[in-house]
Amino acid sequence: MEPRTPNKQAILHICRREMLRPLRDQILRISGFDVDSTLSHEEGLSMFWARHYDLVLIDVEGESGIKDAEHLCSEIKTAQHGQVIAFVCNWRVAIHTDCPDEILRTEFDPAAFVDGVRDIVTKH
Repeated sequence: MEPRTPNKQAILHICRREMLRPLRDQILRISGFDVDSTLSHEEGLSMFWARHYDLVLIDVEGESGIKDAEHLCSEIKTAQHGQVIAFVCNWRVAIHTDCPDEILRTEFDPAAFVDGVRDIVTKH
C-alpha cells in the first residue's frame, strides 16, 4: 500500500482479473484517486479494516461471482453501514443484486469508468 495522499479520495479496488485490475488502478490514479487494490476478497477485507476508503469497488465477473461479491459487500456493510460500495459488472449481473450502493457498468470506456467513480464519491 502506498501512503495516503492528502485531498485525494481513497478507493479500494477488489478485482480477481489479473489483466484488468492494474489497468483500472492506473486509470483511477491518473485521474487523481488514491487507489489500493487486490486480487483477493480476503485481502480486500483486511485492507478495508486497515484504513478508511471513500469507495470500495468490487469487480463481479460473471454470474458466478455475484455470491462472492455479495458476501464481501455484506461483511463490509455489517462492519461499517455507511461505507459506500459499488459493484463493477455487466447489466445482467446488476439486476440480480441489491447489496451495493451503486453499479458501474463494465462496458470498458475509461472516461466513463472514471466519470462513474467520480459521480459515486461525489454523491455519497
